[in-house]
Amino acid sequence: MRVAVAEDSGIFRQALVTLLTTVGIDVVASAGSGEELVARVADDPPDVAILDLHMPPTFTNEGVVAARRLLERHPGLGVLVLSAFNETPQAMELFRGRPRGVGYLLKDHVTDVENLRSALERVGRGEVVIDPDVVTRLVEARHREQELSRLSGREREVLALMAEGHSNAGIGKRLHLSARTVEDHVRAIFAKLKITTPGGPPGPQDSNKRVLAVLTWLRAAETR
Repeated sequence: MRVAVAEDSGIFRQALVTLLTTVGIDVVASAGSGEELVARVADDPPDVAILDLHMPPTFTNEGVVAARRLLERHPGLGVLVLSAFNETPQAMELFRGRPRGVGYLLKDHVTDVENLRSALERVGRGEVVIDPDVVTRLVEARHREQELSRLSGREREVLALMAEGHSNAGIGKRLHLSARTVEDHVRAIFAKLKITTPGGPPGPQDSNKRVLAVLTWLRAAETR
């Protein structure tokens, strides 16, 4: 198997190359950024490319960008993104459409070289490899999207303003709604998001519901 590696940490990159070489994997190229690796393998692509998620110049999603570029230019290539972070938006982008020959693993979960080699062989065959923790986050994100899809357009506006810290009075002023109408929208949001709290004084109970509703909004916003 011919493998190329993109990793901005020189120490980790060299360690990975050495590890792969010891089990008979031919590392044909290594680079410190996704762009550099894309250029190096342009004329002679490997079987699989291993990409760190965060690399220069912005240290955001360079691994995913490079992965999609490699897949566009070399359809038969497999790509495996290794990341220290479980980032749902990046995983969703990597697996957008009908993915083939792609993988996303957390570095902490690549416990030995045999696990890594197995993942490389699978993406090289066109299979999809997803870290179990990433799967959990993707499922949770989808569930939150379904929850928010129950809200009307106006209810989403009210929830967004709640997330910004506005009181009912402030929301009414921003949206030109009466206090009663805002209260009705807030109650509908609580009901549709199935947000309930134990019995207690109206003030703290309502405050806790608002916090739960806002958390639902913010968590879903992270995935968009």
